[in-house]
Amino acid sequence: MKALPLFHRVAGKPVIVLGEGEAAAAKRRLVERAGGIVVGDDDRDARLAFVALDEPEAAAERLRARGLLVNVTDRPELCDFTVPSVLDRDPVLVAVGTGGASAGLAKQLRLRLEALLPGNLGALAQALQAARGRLRERWPEPGERRRALDAALGQGGPLDPLADGGADRVEAWLRDPSVDPAGEAITLTIASDDPDDLTLRQARLLGMADFIQFEPEIAPAILDRARADAVRLPLPHEGPARPGLTLRLRRAKPEMRPFWT
Repeated sequence: MKALPLFHRVAGKPVIVLGEGEAAAAKRRLVERAGGIVVGDDDRDARLAFVALDEPEAAAERLRARGLLVNVTDRPELCDFTVPSVLDRDPVLVAVGTGGASAGLAKQLRLRLEALLPGNLGALAQALQAARGRLRERWPEPGERRRALDAALGQGGPLDPLADGGADRVEAWLRDPSVDPAGEAITLTIASDDPDDLTLRQARLLGMADFIQFEPEIAPAILDRARADAVRLPLPHEGPARPGLTLRLRRAKPEMRPFWT
C-alpha cells in the first residue's frame, strides 16, 4: 500500500476547486455533499484543493507551495491525495481506491459492494454508538469489549452487518450476549509468503487476533494482515495466558507447501 487511507472532515470548511466543465462540477458536488464550502484559489484558510484544468501544473505547484494538499483530475502523478469511489451508508462510509490507477475499477467494485451492504447499515452503526455507555458497563476492559463485538458482528452473529435489521437486534443482544471473555489460542500453519494465499479462515482470524506469536520465517506481508494494534511476539514466547485471541503463526515445512510456491 503506497497511500494512507484517511477520512478528512470538511464540513463547514473552505475547499478550493479550480476549473470549469463536468470534471470541476463533479468535484464541487463531492465537496458540497461532504458539507464543505467551495471557494476560489485566493482563500487563505483552505487546506485542500481540487484542480480540474487542461494545464494544471502551474496551479497545482502554486497551491502546494502554500501548504495545501492538492488533487489534480486525471493526473495521479500530480496528486497529494486521490479520491476514492464512496459507498455511503451514513455514518458508514466504504471507500474503494486504486491510487489513481483506475477510477473505473474502483467504481465497479463499489457497485458490487452496493448490492451486498444493506441500506439500513448506517442505522446499525448509530445503534452501536448509542449503546457505547452500556457496552462499557457490561465489558469494562477494552479487549473484552472488542471480543464481544467481534463475536456479535461476525458472519452469522446476532449483529451480522450483512443481515437486515441489525439496529433492531442491538437491544436484544445487549440483554443476552454470548462471548467467551477468556479468548483462545489457535495455531495457524502458513504455507506461503503471499497473503493472497491465506484461506478465508486464516484472514478472518488474523483480523480478529489480540496477540500474534510468529516464527521468524513468517513474511512481513502476512503480519500486515493482522490488526495494527495487535501485540506481536516472536516465537518462542513464554508467559502467563492473557485474555484474548492468540494466534501462533508457523511456517509450513517445505514438503507441506503448495505446489505453486
